[in-house]
Amino acid sequence: MAEFRRKRKKICQMCAGKSVDYKDVMIINKYISEKGKILPRRMTGACAKHQRHIAEQIKYARFMALIPFVK
Repeated sequence: MAEFRRKRKKICQMCAGKSVDYKDVMIINKYISEKGKILPRRMTGACAKHQRHIAEQIKYARFMALIPFVK
């Protein structure tokens, strides 16, 4: 019988001190899929509060034409 390992809980990067701003395109690209969609919480590891903030900043960056809506 194989031993099962408990997965480590992901820590929200923004709770740890890193911030996301719509002007930081390199950071925002980490939260966008290759097709241009916003990645879900289970992939980003963000808490609910900060996932909403990330989505808001991505939408600002799209509106300001810093990142494309669709790749």
